[in-house]
Amino acid sequence: MQFFLQQCLIGLTNGALIALVALGYTMVYGIIGLINFAHGDLIMLGACLALSLVAALGIGVADAGGMAAVGPAGTWLGIALLVGLCGLFCGGLNVAVDRIVYKPLRTAPKLAPLVSAIGVSFIFMNIGLFWLGPADRSFPELLPAANLLPGDGLQFTWKDLLVVLVVGPLMVALSLLVRTTKLGKAMRAVSQDQTAAALVGIDVDRVIAATFFIGGFLGGAASVIYGLYINTISFQMGFQNGLYAFTAAVLGGIGSIPGAVVGGVVIGLVRSLSSAYVGERWTGAIVFAILIVILVFRPEGLLGRRTKEKV
Repeated sequence: MQFFLQQCLIGLTNGALIALVALGYTMVYGIIGLINFAHGDLIMLGACLALSLVAALGIGVADAGGMAAVGPAGTWLGIALLVGLCGLFCGGLNVAVDRIVYKPLRTAPKLAPLVSAIGVSFIFMNIGLFWLGPADRSFPELLPAANLLPGDGLQFTWKDLLVVLVVGPLMVALSLLVRTTKLGKAMRAVSQDQTAAALVGIDVDRVIAATFFIGGFLGGAASVIYGLYINTISFQMGFQNGLYAFTAAVLGGIGSIPGAVVGGVVIGLVRSLSSAYVGERWTGAIVFAILIVILVFRPEGLLGRRTKEKV
């Protein structure tokens, strides 16, 4: 039972990271119906920047008994700074890609922006190859590995706590933004009908740009947490992580923010339990087999809504 609970804890932590990435997919799709396949590689570039900033800011390596200093402010302030800077970088880059690549294709057939997104993904991957090189790079251990729970049973480390402290508030803030703010109401209006939204005075392009920025900011935050949690990054990391995040978005219901969270948690748990009880090499097959079975009986996803295709 202890082993099972430990795997569930690992799955929940990984699932929270997957959900944070999946939100970027589901937000863009919910607004303009675009599968932004470049989102995973955008996060990879965020991880590249985080690694460069660690060296530039002089963030030290934590020892077993405490956390290293980042000047006078401490490690947590340094991590908060990394999250903010990488979030702004990824958000701004996402908006730039929308303006340069996706905006001219708003009225084009759906296949054109989809292929363009794949092209942007390859461009980002090659930028990452130039930035990092072909080999995997180690991300510094900024947090101690001490267990925060009493006894020698379940392991809950500072890394796990970091995921909770960053991912949880970001998801809550996003939910409140969409449900209660003026921008969130505008997003919901644009997602339902762009023409009608424009007729009532909503700046559709501004709302779409804000959506890309928010999705990119969440991806930038995820890139920092991923680097600190996994401690290894590479120019190819965006493909696999983006694939699992996109799967989570589809599983939960593409376009649904709660669905992305649920899908991420489900995939995180399935990956962890299948790796522990079946074997690492079967994990991908099991995840996608479960996805296929669920979509056969519920094509709109776990929390998605069945809608009619507009013609």
